[in-house]
Amino acid sequence: MLKKLEDLKIAIVADWLTSRGGAERVVLALTDLFPKADIFTSVFKRSAFPELANRRVFTSFLQRMWLGSKHQLWPQLRPQIFEQFDLDDYDIVISSASAEAKGVITKPTTLHICYCHTPTRYYWSHYHYYLANPEYGVLNPLVRVVMPMLIHRLRLWDRVAADRVDVFVANSKTTAARIGKYYEAEAQVIAPPVEVRRFSISREIEDYYLVVGRQTGYKRTDIAIEAFNRLGLPLKVIGTGPALRRWMVRARSNIEFLGRVPDSQVAHYITHCQALIFPGEEDAGIVPLEAMACGRPVIAYRAGGATETVVEGTTGVFFDEQTPRSLMAAVKQFERMRFKPLSIREHALKYDVSIFRRKMRDLVKKTYSEYLKQQGILD
Repeated sequence: MLKKLEDLKIAIVADWLTSRGGAERVVLALTDLFPKADIFTSVFKRSAFPELANRRVFTSFLQRMWLGSKHQLWPQLRPQIFEQFDLDDYDIVISSASAEAKGVITKPTTLHICYCHTPTRYYWSHYHYYLANPEYGVLNPLVRVVMPMLIHRLRLWDRVAADRVDVFVANSKTTAARIGKYYEAEAQVIAPPVEVRRFSISREIEDYYLVVGRQTGYKRTDIAIEAFNRLGLPLKVIGTGPALRRWMVRARSNIEFLGRVPDSQVAHYITHCQALIFPGEEDAGIVPLEAMACGRPVIAYRAGGATETVVEGTTGVFFDEQTPRSLMAAVKQFERMRFKPLSIREHALKYDVSIFRRKMRDLVKKTYSEYLKQQGILD
């Protein structure tokens, strides 16, 4: 007889839980969906996740190791970390992975579902970019020497780790295609969750454009800075990261850097902006959907997950090249257009966290039943 989901023992495995981003919002949505589930991760910063104050969170030796919280420094150790987690007592394991979390080892009777944000970018799709543009400061020359020496073995482990997954779920069609190419596996697509209730439409739109996100090289905020340097229009940049300092030096007085901002204030800035600027190629991208939840249009680079969520002419506009000139042309086009905030928000509602929870619950329930039948445990 098939148990109810509420009676199953479930583990949620995350690469790391040190700051709040799209992957972490997926983990939080999963913990809401499965309130009794245990959580496993390499490093956990408890102060960043008050929602998990009363949850059982198991961490690795990195949590106690000197500089262990800098998980980026230890790619050669992270595979070992996830293989050491003992998950034998669980009926279902759900990993949220863009790195090593999918590599946990489970028993034949345990169903492993991986919600994959992307096959590890610095192993596969964006390896040469990361090698040319490491963001470790004074350690950059060392990284460029050591990374090619480690990458072959790490790729082999990552490919083997992917074979341990029973069912892949991708956050976008873009990611599903990468899973097919690098892992030779099929993936169902369930878009990441957006907390639409956090956002609202305002009639008071202020005179600024907005960039939101971790300021790393591949986010390409540098394109927005150069474009708005030339346009002379107000631009606000929310977020911190290793690329921020060198970008700040290049910015003119019409560009304001707000740094790290609480979620409530981020919602305020999004609600009142002219439009969100989204110049990077993301695997999925929750921030554009958050802007749409506020009824605000998005000006996005035509690539990756944005092509699946932004409806051109209805919820935003695209630019075709990652250059300041192409973005400038899109901004000028945008300023000649009119958008309907209610229509934009209605589009965002299709991605609400409640939709994510329902789809994930249905998938877990159906997949678990099918898995037990395959194992001969359920007739």
